[in-house]
Amino acid sequence: MSFWKKDTKAEVTEDISVGSAADVEAVMKKYDRESNTRLWEGTPKLVIRVLMAMFSLYCIIDTVFLSTKQEVRLPVFVGLILLFGFLLFPAKKGDNRVNYLPWYDVVLLIAGPGAYFFYAVNADEVIRMSARVMQNDLYMIVGLIGVLALIELCRRCVGLPILCVAGVLLVYTFFNLMGGAPLGIEQIRLAFYQVIRTMFYTFNGIFGGPINVCAKFIVVFIIFGAFLERTGIAQFFINLANALAGAAPGGPAKVAVISSALCGMVSGSSVGNTVTTGSVTIPMMKKTGYKGEFAGAVEAAASTGGQIMPPIMGAAAFLMAEFTGEPYGTIAMRAILPAVLYFAGIYIAVHLEAKKLGLKGIPKDQLPRMSHLLPRIYLLLPLVILVVMVSTNMYTMAFSAAIAIVAAIGVGLLDNVITIATKNPDRSNFLTPVKIVDALESGAKGSITVAVACGVAGIISGCITVTGLASKLLSAIVNLSGGHMMIALVLTMLCCIVLGMGVPTTANYCIMAATCAPILMDPSIGVTKMAAHFFVFYFGIVADITPPVALAAYAGSAIAKADPMRTGINATKLAIAAFIVPYIFAMNPQMLFVNVSSPFQVVQICISALLGIFGVAAALNGFLYRPLNPLMRIVLVAGGLGMLIPGTLTDVTGLVLVAAVLMYQRATAKRMAA
Repeated sequence: MSFWKKDTKAEVTEDISVGSAADVEAVMKKYDRESNTRLWEGTPKLVIRVLMAMFSLYCIIDTVFLSTKQEVRLPVFVGLILLFGFLLFPAKKGDNRVNYLPWYDVVLLIAGPGAYFFYAVNADEVIRMSARVMQNDLYMIVGLIGVLALIELCRRCVGLPILCVAGVLLVYTFFNLMGGAPLGIEQIRLAFYQVIRTMFYTFNGIFGGPINVCAKFIVVFIIFGAFLERTGIAQFFINLANALAGAAPGGPAKVAVISSALCGMVSGSSVGNTVTTGSVTIPMMKKTGYKGEFAGAVEAAASTGGQIMPPIMGAAAFLMAEFTGEPYGTIAMRAILPAVLYFAGIYIAVHLEAKKLGLKGIPKDQLPRMSHLLPRIYLLLPLVILVVMVSTNMYTMAFSAAIAIVAAIGVGLLDNVITIATKNPDRSNFLTPVKIVDALESGAKGSITVAVACGVAGIISGCITVTGLASKLLSAIVNLSGGHMMIALVLTMLCCIVLGMGVPTTANYCIMAATCAPILMDPSIGVTKMAAHFFVFYFGIVADITPPVALAAYAGSAIAKADPMRTGINATKLAIAAFIVPYIFAMNPQMLFVNVSSPFQVVQICISALLGIFGVAAALNGFLYRPLNPLMRIVLVAGGLGMLIPGTLTDVTGLVLVAAVLMYQRATAKRMAA
């Protein structure tokens, strides 16, 4: 079966070559710090693999079965993260020496994790001493080493933007604790020690809410996602999307949208999802006739949006439940309409692009049959088990994730039996002991960057809490915005995008939930709790496709052999719903089904919002039945925005404008055809 045959008309001018795996790896090593890992071969590689697999097992056991006090559990967790982090991430990009560990990394490998293990061993003593720990120089030196080691690893695997914020706040905290006292040696020492104690020996710093949530939930869900990938669910989603939309005009692009939405909600990584599904969908799109920068943009935008797709949302739904105190089922339900609008906008854009270019779909005889896919529906069982267990509140989220991991292994073994029984020669998804170890190792590796970012997020949150900066930030934003919600939302959006550059989505949400969301929820701004958390979450995600640091777009452009900046701009246009919808539900939370009075109102909101996103997407694409002139595009945008804003008056006005453009376009297209 071949997906690559197509009408040769589209091949006249467009280069249909795609990047190899080596090309993608080279681009990601250049732009993505998380991809810039040290090269291990032979016995060292085997030892590290086994140790990281054991770390994943430890995280599962500790989260589900052990009740170790946090003063021991969290330092051990961060210490192990630093141990593997310095083993995997070199000090600078492009260090390709095999099995090479420089002397300074050996020092960091001992001193960094050692500081955290020292804290764990002496936890009772630290608790007993409390504030008097500042009188012990040894404890202060250990704390300083621990903070600096975390910052250095963050520089290596996350990047500088989040460190710049943390650095400025640490300096501010130091001078705040000085309290205007004269600059004497003793006053400087006391303020410096107070900063170290707060950041390292209390729960207002590194071991604050973000790292606790990471150790408690995020790591287990990352491991779960790694196991799901090994069961072949990603390929199942791609085949399912092909069966549903492959034959439609521009079918491969629609396949990319659907498959990336399904895969992305599980993986929790925009870049990882782009590479996984994009290696299949981007060549299909280019073969069909889409330009390289458009094909890469479609995959990047859809892969990034996978993290807002319920029910999993890349573990964000479970984090949001923890931060807001709302049930998981409520979070997933409120996320449905914004996610549908996001993907509807991309789907409409690729459909109109296909119509504009005259592209066709994949011939039906080259597509998977639905009758062949339905017998493998059991691959979704781990997801179903996870959602049911969490939704019913019968068990904790960590325990539910652990059971789902066991279910994923069980489904993989069942798939093995069925593959053997049916004499299927394709053994690519065969679950073996090596793949189980590989999944555990991948889960541990994926946890490093997130955990380090969460640790630095704890420093940021701690600085804001200790200095009372939150109230000052609130006053500043209120004064700057003049009490206008829109201005406050724009400032928050910019903050989320800047802090989200290169930062894992889950860690970015932890930062935003601790800093920006409370500001938006203040009565002087007036955003509801759910809307505030969804707002900061959405804009933390779109940093992955927003130039200049658009890692998902860079990954897509590497596969498509296209210009990264053009790919990022195209991805931003395709993901326009992610820039519009958050403002609407922040100002009118009815889009999140908050304060909705009747089922009829829910239906009205859904239908009008979908029609509205159609108008906006068509205006940005510049084509309906024929090319749109600037005036028609402006009218479509106005009508689309009117229908996106909940309310009967705005819905009717918007519907009239969009319908008028639609009928005029259709009439003129028919007249020109005649």
